[in-house]
Amino acid sequence: MRVNRIGWLLALGLSLAVPGSAQAPKPVKIGAINSTSGAEAPIGETINNGYILALEDLKKKGINVELIREDDTGKPQISMSAMEKLATRDSVAGVVGPYTSACANAISRLAEKYRVPLLVPVASKEDITRQGLTWLFRLSATTDDYAAILIDMALKVGKPKSIAIINENTDFGTSAAKSAKAFSESHGLKVVAEEAYAKGSPDYRSTLTKIKGQNPDLVFMVSYVADGILLMRQAREVGLQPQAFLGAGAGFGNPAFAKETDISNNVFSSTQWTEEVTWPGAKEFAKRYREKFNKEPVYHAANAYASLMIMGETAAKAGGDREKIRAALDSGKWNGIMGEVKFQDYDGYTNQNKHPMLVEQIRNGKFETVWPATFTKNKPFYPFPKWK
Repeated sequence: MRVNRIGWLLALGLSLAVPGSAQAPKPVKIGAINSTSGAEAPIGETINNGYILALEDLKKKGINVELIREDDTGKPQISMSAMEKLATRDSVAGVVGPYTSACANAISRLAEKYRVPLLVPVASKEDITRQGLTWLFRLSATTDDYAAILIDMALKVGKPKSIAIINENTDFGTSAAKSAKAFSESHGLKVVAEEAYAKGSPDYRSTLTKIKGQNPDLVFMVSYVADGILLMRQAREVGLQPQAFLGAGAGFGNPAFAKETDISNNVFSSTQWTEEVTWPGAKEFAKRYREKFNKEPVYHAANAYASLMIMGETAAKAGGDREKIRAALDSGKWNGIMGEVKFQDYDGYTNQNKHPMLVEQIRNGKFETVWPATFTKNKPFYPFPKWK
């Protein structure tokens, strides 16, 4: 009897030690909606790179995330279909994304309908988190923040009296232009031109010539990469010569724009992250990003990384329970490469992270942090030099 009992216990021990048994952590399913094809693919790529690094770090923490990726091509209707698929057929615990403001705005109420936690990494249109939605959270700063940091810097390093605003007529562009106008007027700047354009237009010369006729001290621009490059090329052609070109992140904060050194040098861009910040792990993240992707890290990647880390850790701790995840996001606080992240209700916002902004200036094809002084010793080069 004793021999049989010992043999039975040994057999039981062996069965429990079999690789792949129930001891392995069950993966938590998270959806990621991104623009990996179409016009916004260059930025979509950097966002995906951020997710890749986050998955590596989550795995190191013993958190097994099954990331289900959906490409919305930058189109709201496709983004909505992706959200419905993730929420119903894939039964994900939560969703990160999408990239553009138009897509994020489109799926925000679907998160509420299907009761799926949605964490927006980058999209910045004001209204996204001003709908009173309880399943929607945003790590990204808002277009008010994008405009305020740029114009405030210009007012403090120069003596501008007027500003012209040119923006694409998308959710992001319209919201950022509205924010820039409100901030400018409240700080005594005269808005001499407001020009919206259709995204992907082939020629902006007539619009830029009209702006040139107003002789603005500042030109505030809101565009994605391709349009941003074309705008600056044609600004040079028509001789538009303000004290400063201010780019509201997006395309102006992308390495593809910076590489166009004949038109990008000395352009300012607002940003949510640079490797010069003192936030925990920021410098290490930049080093890893270069080593893995052989590219310069940008704020889109950092935002994406932080968002997936927060969603992954929260979902794992909650055992994939959506309601518990929502509650944990609502009450939690995190500190990492984006500084302190806490989703708060303030000034009409719901579940909005109060994120500090920075300003970069492009010099010889590279971004340098130049503002505020609390983050860098670099000084802004102002005013914009004469076109050669």
